[in-house]
Amino acid sequence: MKILVLGATGRVGSQIVAKALKDQHHVTVLVRHPEKCQVHDEHLTIIQGNVLNQEDIKLAIHGADVVISALNTDGTNTLSESMPLIIEAMYEEGIKRIITIGTAGILQSRLAPSVLRYQSIESRRKSTRAAEEHHRVYSLLQESTLDWTIVCPTYLPDGEHLGVYRVERDVLPEGGTEISVSDTAEFTYNQINNSSYIRYRVGISY
Repeated sequence: MKILVLGATGRVGSQIVAKALKDQHHVTVLVRHPEKCQVHDEHLTIIQGNVLNQEDIKLAIHGADVVISALNTDGTNTLSESMPLIIEAMYEEGIKRIITIGTAGILQSRLAPSVLRYQSIESRRKSTRAAEEHHRVYSLLQESTLDWTIVCPTYLPDGEHLGVYRVERDVLPEGGTEISVSDTAEFTYNQINNSSYIRYRVGISY
């Protein structure tokens, strides 16, 4: 399988790349700083570019079977501004499947099901900026015809890989407070062969 990974040098993205290469998939990464990609593998293609450049996106996405986006907010609008470009390029290439990393803030609130967690008292974060960015991406994917899945972890420490965690469609598993980077990467990567959560947000926690 040919996989495009965006956000490949981040905490979750780098582990997704490692898992895909271990399974001998052909992986393409689009990165601004190739020197940050410490992996050397015959199945890895590194393209220097920017997710906010339509031509860079088109080049990176060409021939892919699935797109995995582990882009984060980083205090900018890159996340929401890049998604329309990604969606357009996927349409042009005829690619249907995209898996993204979101945040538990965009899951439905258990206390007030008509709103999202970040809009309710269920969220303890003082700033909603990151959640608002992820919300924009969620809205864009909802409006698309793509087969999307948004993996929504709560507090994300580096932690250790346990391989045992709870997942639930559209809400955070009850009482969930954290999930490691490694387990989040594992679940996200496994969605390339799983259709159970197409067009769903997935809450994940221990």
